[in-house]
Amino acid sequence: MSSRLRGCFVTGTDTEVGKTLASAALLQALAVRGLRSAGYKPVAAGVALREGRELNEDVEALRAASSVALEPSEVCACLLREPCAPHIAARLEGRSVSRATLLDGAARLARRADWVVVEGVGGFCVPLGEDWGADDLAVELGLPVVLVVGLRLGCLNHALLTAQAVQARGLHLAGWVGNRIDPRFAWPEDNLATLERLLRQRHGAPCLGVLPWLEPLDVAAAAAQLDVTPLLQAADAR
Repeated sequence: MSSRLRGCFVTGTDTEVGKTLASAALLQALAVRGLRSAGYKPVAAGVALREGRELNEDVEALRAASSVALEPSEVCACLLREPCAPHIAARLEGRSVSRATLLDGAARLARRADWVVVEGVGGFCVPLGEDWGADDLAVELGLPVVLVVGLRLGCLNHALLTAQAVQARGLHLAGWVGNRIDPRFAWPEDNLATLERLLRQRHGAPCLGVLPWLEPLDVAAAAAQLDVTPLLQAADAR
């Protein structure tokens, strides 16, 4: 991938941990810093029919949070109908997820924006085809990685395993975002302290912020909790 692409790759400890909220918040926080930001969801699975159009909620959220005006097809290069693993959703439609198409979509956005926030699908190693996955796409893009940690039981193990996987692929974990997805989660501050200590010690990854339990979701409120300075520094060091 061309070094012209400046941005980050957002992955998560699992599906439904708030990657889209964190990505949208990053887009707004970057815009506050004066950067033309564009959200990119290379692959999205699951659509709803609205006013005769097939839309994906994650794609629309990234589109709304971008400071560059984008069409849905620019935000998502591969939209699949079934809400399941992408390689399965693609097979059900008699198609495949094209690596070249996904990379081309990122390159196009790089020419229009100062910063591209690329949101992965599911977790870091989700398959996109028979012999490649989201981790391979992240390697091709070569961007600093932001890990979204869904704060719930099991998050310590999931976060540390994902961080190891990111490092094993030769990528830089530039930071992580905690997301309070379970308001009943016991000992949240103790878990956050453990994550802060271990992700810094083992991967040099700072916490970019902790998103509060938000009902309904509020991107502006989430953006106010983030510090994107370490992320900008990581991109400049590439």
